[in-house]
Amino acid sequence: MDTMGRHVIAELWGCNVEKLNNMSFIEQVFVDAALNAGAEVREVAFHKFAPHGVSGVVIISESHLTFHSFPEHGYASIDVYTCGDRIDPNVASNYIAEALGTTTSEVIEVPRGMGPVKIEKSKVQAL
Repeated sequence: MDTMGRHVIAELWGCNVEKLNNMSFIEQVFVDAALNAGAEVREVAFHKFAPHGVSGVVIISESHLTFHSFPEHGYASIDVYTCGDRIDPNVASNYIAEALGTTTSEVIEVPRGMGPVKIEKSKVQAL
């Protein structure tokens, strides 16, 4: 194993506003994303803000997935952190971006636990 874990940080733009504000939908997408990546879901906690926005976390045996939405801007920020080398966090991140109808994303992956942080150049994708 080259790293202790992999941490994907994604900026998602042009997302479907209604989906970004639908806590039940977001919760299901995040659980499905974790399972689709092969992770084991442990706990799920999401909160709906007034007048809009959702934040939440899915705790997995391999670490976590987190979410914050800003529906008024069509924007969401997500983190997918997986320990070890069995789970690819990009699988979950891509699943979430697609489910939200993202039109543009910026994604970076940070190797964790291996000394000084070396962040690769971000990948901007028009989806």
